Amino acid sequence: MLRRLYDWTISLAGHRHALAALALVSFIESSVFPIPPDVLMIPMIIATPHRAFLIAGVATLASVAGGLLGYVIGWGLYESVGRPVLEFYGREAQFQSFAATYNAWGAWAVLIAGVTPFPYKVITILSGTTGLNLGIFMVASVIARGLRFFVLAALLWKFGPPIRDFIERRLGLVFTVFMVLLVGGFVVARYL
Repeated sequence: MLRRLYDWTISLAGHRHALAALALVSFIESSVFPIPPDVLMIPMIIATPHRAFLIAGVATLASVAGGLLGYVIGWGLYESVGRPVLEFYGREAQFQSFAATYNAWGAWAVLIAGVTPFPYKVITILSGTTGLNLGIFMVASVIARGLRFFVLAALLWKFGPPIRDFIERRLGLVFTVFMVLLVGGFVVARYL
């Protein structure tokens, strides 16, 4: 089933409404869809490199809007489902402690998930569930998703098809290492 979904997503790249399809995929991927927009962006940018940054902008805006939907889902499900279950089992205090810890570091979680292969949708929903400050969530989402999609667009615009294999296979690893180094640098700077 996942392979059919992947193939369907790829087929959208050649469609005359590919930009609208990218917006839809980017939007729903941020809260429920399992296929990342990169899968659609790569063939679109290779086919029309002069539109690389427009494509990245559409993916960024739609992804952040979808992240807001994920946030609302997390907030709504917590109030209607999560809280009653936690109260029934007497675990609401433990959740509140977790939420406070998460919210202290939530901007970093959103940044890391927004750039790396970690499912961004998990963080969008968790951010709503824990009540992460919406402004912090939105700013971190714009930075993270913009960085991810515009770096991808810039690489494809500059290097074209030869870098496609690298991007499809290793870019997630490169972004993950970058984020670890970035966070590590801030931690070192703070404590030294």
